[in-house]
Amino acid sequence: MLDGDERYVRDTSDGKVWHCCRHRTLYADTDRSQVVYHANYLRYFEFGRASLMRDAAYPYREIEENGYVYPVIEIGVTYYSPLYYDDAIYIYTRPSQLERVRLRFDYVITHEQTGEIVCHGFTRHCAINTSGIPVQVDEKTAHLWSIFPK
Repeated sequence: MLDGDERYVRDTSDGKVWHCCRHRTLYADTDRSQVVYHANYLRYFEFGRASLMRDAAYPYREIEENGYVYPVIEIGVTYYSPLYYDDAIYIYTRPSQLERVRLRFDYVITHEQTGEIVCHGFTRHCAINTSGIPVQVDEKTAHLWSIFPK
């Protein structure tokens, strides 16, 4: 917990601050082998990213209303242990890199009950306007990167 706010936690190993939200896997998330299908982790990343932005008082709906769209242009995931139906998880998200027209979020998903790391990942996004033309990252999003707890 950071400054009494349980939505933010500091990693004791490297000192980085992460936004934290809780989620529970659905039966629909699993595949025939009864484990969570690998692509569903990208949905969990989106849930974490949207929760962070909403908690930072800048939800994606507002970003889009201001004429910006941030499609994913690159994804990376390293899986360590599987998830199963109805597993409670924590999704840790943090703004990572900010460039002129691109930004990156980093993620860690852990199993709530065991604390075990399930996966690490990242998404890289490009700022575009509603016509699909790359543009500079909007000021409010850039501001979030500058004020996110260090």
